[in-house]
Amino acid sequence: MRYLVAAILFLFPLVAVPVLEARDNDEFKIARIQYRGGGDWYSSPTALTNMMQFAKEHIPININVSYDDVQLGSREIFNYPFLYMTGHGNISVNDSEMANLRRYLERGGFLYVDDDYGFDQYVRPILKNIFPEEDFFELPADHPIYRNVFEFPEGRPPKVHEHDGKPPQAFAVYHKGRMVLLYTYESNPADGWAYDEHDNPADIVEAALQFGVNLLTYVFTHP
Repeated sequence: MRYLVAAILFLFPLVAVPVLEARDNDEFKIARIQYRGGGDWYSSPTALTNMMQFAKEHIPININVSYDDVQLGSREIFNYPFLYMTGHGNISVNDSEMANLRRYLERGGFLYVDDDYGFDQYVRPILKNIFPEEDFFELPADHPIYRNVFEFPEGRPPKVHEHDGKPPQAFAVYHKGRMVLLYTYESNPADGWAYDEHDNPADIVEAALQFGVNLLTYVFTHP
């Protein structure tokens, strides 16, 4: 099963979401969201690069290990099949930016948000309001994202950073049967991805990177 998923993933980025075509040397690119409000959207800059390099070493995926920074209200977000957002503090989103993000997700894009601690109280209400008509719910333990490539037997994301000592959780929003948004809370995989910036045990770093692979695999095999 693991090798079947990897084989599908190798082919999928070449044909998925034709309106999203950011490429470099025939590899698709992802982007990090730059938002207003004073929060540190730029935190842990090596996280994405390290995770994508790990993914390329473990699954045959046509992804560029470099990424771009794009503003939330910009039309540029439509050039990327996968957006990433993180931070520790405040985020401000106006109606125009919200509408832009919703259109992006409706047209096939995907948003991953990781609470880097202190972000939840600001970002969670925004995430719930992108599609207010849809449920914002915790992923069940048997969701494929916990076992499609690497196994997470407890059915939850890895606990990388202690934060408030609560169990790690992953929340999702589906629209028209497709997951359009994933939010990790009390987990902070990106802290593990940025292993050259943060001091985490090797097994925690490995689990965080493996979760990143599972996330990419799920997103690009579920159009």
